[in-house]
Amino acid sequence: MIDIPSPAIAIVGRHNSGKTTLIERLIAELVGRGLDVGSIKHHSHRAFDIDHPGKDSYRHRAAGASETVIAAPGQVARIKTIEGEEECADLVRSMPGHDIIVVEGYRKSGLATIEVMRAANKADAHTAGVFLRGAREGLPLGADFTQLGRGEGMRADAGAAVCAETDADAVAPAGADAGETPFAADEREKMPAGSTVAVVTDIPAAREAAALYGIPAFDLDDVAGLADFLGEHYVRPRVTVVIQAGGESRRMGRSKATVPFAGRPLICRLVERLQPVADELIITTNEAENLGFLYEMYPHAGIRLVADIHNERGALPGLYTALQAASNPYVAVVACDMVFASARLVVAEALAMHESGADVVAPSNKHGFEPLHAMYRKEGCLGPVRDRVQRGEKRVQSFFGDPAVTVLPFTQDRVLHVEPRGGCFINANTPEELARIEDSYLGE
Repeated sequence: MIDIPSPAIAIVGRHNSGKTTLIERLIAELVGRGLDVGSIKHHSHRAFDIDHPGKDSYRHRAAGASETVIAAPGQVARIKTIEGEEECADLVRSMPGHDIIVVEGYRKSGLATIEVMRAANKADAHTAGVFLRGAREGLPLGADFTQLGRGEGMRADAGAAVCAETDADAVAPAGADAGETPFAADEREKMPAGSTVAVVTDIPAAREAAALYGIPAFDLDDVAGLADFLGEHYVRPRVTVVIQAGGESRRMGRSKATVPFAGRPLICRLVERLQPVADELIITTNEAENLGFLYEMYPHAGIRLVADIHNERGALPGLYTALQAASNPYVAVVACDMVFASARLVVAEALAMHESGADVVAPSNKHGFEPLHAMYRKEGCLGPVRDRVQRGEKRVQSFFGDPAVTVLPFTQDRVLHVEPRGGCFINANTPEELARIEDSYLGE
């Protein structure tokens, strides 16, 4: 079982800012787009319970059970007694396989946050005013807005002018006495921070501050726009896995895809190893008629057999076919003779691409790159690969030096962190090599 880490975003705000209503609508929008959405709610009170007196499960816990699982068709709940409070990062790690997790609260979790501010909420109006003052002051987004909200930490040469320009109602709501802070300390400290990546608001001051900081601002009702933003920056990118099985291999003496390994065609091993992490699974081949059995063996894998676009042999023309055929933005390309191809490595490369923005994430060691167990960004690679194929290039690495292409080496240390046993790149070119591999690793 391969756990694919779930990306997460936190939606934060003060009491009565409308977070829950926004999250409810946002989840429905994301699910309507075909995404798998998880959610986490941070409850600020210690004494909350989802189990109730009189229920059998409650009686289990009352008797002293430290953990109780309630299971029924279609759903399961786990209630566990812990010391202290679970870290948000640990909760996210415990929820793999989602396209995104929407977190309500956990402002200090380290996650990117979206700040909600609603004009009808006086605490939000105060926060928006302080936010704007800081932006006009030129304070960094990670500055201590809490001190600014208390009237401290402003530059003397500009503070008075900024205060005078800011709507007084946005700083101290009507009904507050001069010098009085009308909010509880915990609400006063809930300010935008360096983790803030967007705001959702109907307050002009907040929108102006967001513009000054260069982050997007969405209307409270613009759930579709917010979903677009998450889709572009935070939703798990979909990955097409392409197994390259071109056809007859001169050195093997027959097709590598159908050569027996552990009693079955080698291609079956690759499909079973990589399908769990593939949003789309493509096999590029010039012998589709000989691989049709895969449809029957793996009816739920959604396998597509795609013929090579170019007749010339070579890894680069094969990569061009893979990129052209892929429906998803990230394309993992693996050679069909890599007996120990790693699904975990595919996941790690996708995460590295998402974090770095690179066009290529390729394993590397002292001998160079391993381009046939690498990740390619379709948008950034398709054009440069096509240009070099047209020039007659055959080697994949021929386009790595293109100034328009960013290549991130996935070092040997990182590979071994993902796959401590190594061996991901072992391949077989002759019957003798394949036999030695089978003899050595049959008990894997």
